[in-house]
Amino acid sequence: MHQTVLLREAVEALVTTSDGTYVDGTFGRGGHSRAVLQRLSADGHLLGVDKDPAAAAVAAELGATDSRFSFFHGSFAGLPAELASRGITGLDGILLDLGVSSPQLDDSERGFSFQHDGPLDMRMDTSSGETAAQWLARATEQDIATVLKEYGEERFARRIAGAIVSARAEAPIVTTGRLAKIVSEANPRWEKHKHPATRAFQAIRIFINRELDDLAALLAATLGLLKVGGRLVVISFHSLEDRLVKRYMRDMARGDALPAGVPVRDSALNRQMRLVGKSLRASAGEVAANPRARSAIMRVAEKIS
Repeated sequence: MHQTVLLREAVEALVTTSDGTYVDGTFGRGGHSRAVLQRLSADGHLLGVDKDPAAAAVAAELGATDSRFSFFHGSFAGLPAELASRGITGLDGILLDLGVSSPQLDDSERGFSFQHDGPLDMRMDTSSGETAAQWLARATEQDIATVLKEYGEERFARRIAGAIVSARAEAPIVTTGRLAKIVSEANPRWEKHKHPATRAFQAIRIFINRELDDLAALLAATLGLLKVGGRLVVISFHSLEDRLVKRYMRDMARGDALPAGVPVRDSALNRQMRLVGKSLRASAGEVAANPRARSAIMRVAEKIS
């Protein structure tokens, strides 16, 4: 069963006016969306967004019972064009709950988890794009190593990439179980309390789904989508995501970068957002009930100009 992380905290930070227009950029199974709708008036509206066809099916049920909710099946990177096509301008808030969801991890057919043997797919949108198996079958050893290093921060990226290339020469790598075994055997130092294939699976998933590219694209478009007073609320689950979000919010709140010592009024710095509170982590109680919440970190920023 899926447990929505930082549910109350995220919704409280997001919804500043009950008749506003909001986007849940990562609908998942609708946990955050349902909580947002509970806070909206009859004049409020929420657009859910998700790449996953399974999420789209859940969203269709919600939309059939609540006219304040609509859905876009696609990446949140496509939000600017989608909002323009719907005639929606000046959002009051955007919520992103990044990473892979529990239902996706728990479904062995999706290929996200090394704990369940199944087809090596890893696509969030199973209706399009290249599977992890297809990519691993054609990628060069250098490309595989680069992905493992950049998106998984894997110390033994080259060694593991070499093992993958050697193994695929014997037989195609088409299941999660086989990939996990290859990676585990190639990893010379297993971290305590962490499966040796964790970083590799994370890296390949992020690459296949263009997760960091999509996040960077949406962050770049955020100011143009929010109205003054509108908020961006982001829940991240690993350092690469959080680094992008933290840097973006910091830069928008800091304003124009000027050489040290240049005399300038604060009002002339062109600050475009303000940070709302400090970064927030799940409580000990939430982590005890849902271990996935352990790595979650939430950041909030508000557009001011």
